[in-house]
Amino acid sequence: MSGVARGHLAMLTFSALVAGSFSLGSLAANEIAPTALNAVRFLIASVVIGCAAWASRRMARSAFQAPWRYLVLGGLFAAYFVLMFEGLKTAAPVSTAAVFTLTPLMSAGFGWILLRQVTTKRMAVALTIGAAGAVWVIFRADLAALVRFRVGQGEIYYFFGCIAHAAYTPMVRKLNRGEAPVVFTFGMLLAGLFLLTVYGWGDIRATDWAGLPTIVWITVVYLSIFASAATFVLLQFATLQLPSAKVMAYTYLVPSWVALWEIGLGHGAPNVLVLAGVALTVVALLLLLRNEH
Repeated sequence: MSGVARGHLAMLTFSALVAGSFSLGSLAANEIAPTALNAVRFLIASVVIGCAAWASRRMARSAFQAPWRYLVLGGLFAAYFVLMFEGLKTAAPVSTAAVFTLTPLMSAGFGWILLRQVTTKRMAVALTIGAAGAVWVIFRADLAALVRFRVGQGEIYYFFGCIAHAAYTPMVRKLNRGEAPVVFTFGMLLAGLFLLTVYGWGDIRATDWAGLPTIVWITVVYLSIFASAATFVLLQFATLQLPSAKVMAYTYLVPSWVALWEIGLGHGAPNVLVLAGVALTVVALLLLLRNEH
């Protein structure tokens, strides 16, 4: 399997794991401060990735040269996660998911600004089709729900978080100096943990850790291991293999994965019209797979 193919496989897995963070995160968003939750999340993820990096024997001292790079990347991802949970406190899941689908287009813009990556006509068509399919899935094929869309405070918070997420993708490629993905991820996590601890120290101290509901700890563990440690490595690897627009195009699959998560949680299956939207996201991905330049 070529590096490009592995990059696509990494992002396919990435999108499935990220979808779980939406399903579980919405259950815990109002139970704990976003900064406190994400500080613990980054702490656990740092330990997991740190052990993996040490075991790989690729933890060279040279990997930590120019530590400002990790502060930039850690700050971007920490900002995304904090704003995501801040938005989930008030934003409806449908509106939040709609905002999330703007990330690929923003990432394409940052890819051009930072790396001069050009979005081809085929890729632009794919992004458009993917966006249409994702929005159709998000609104459950309900035109009335789409017409009634209103942007609230939560959506605004999350929009700025998505800007940070979109900038992160090409920034990884720009700042990486040949470090292995697992080592580079470890540096970013440590930097993110440091920034979250400094910024959210008040929330961390004020949290009644012993009295938190079980769902919060379930969410923290999932976010730390699967939606943080694993996805960070997958994203780091993919961004070194694929253009930024293609990496973030897999965002369009997240609503479809969320639908599967909801089925798994016993909330029912989507109807046939919604599945039509899922089909459009598949078409978009096929177009992206054909365009490897």
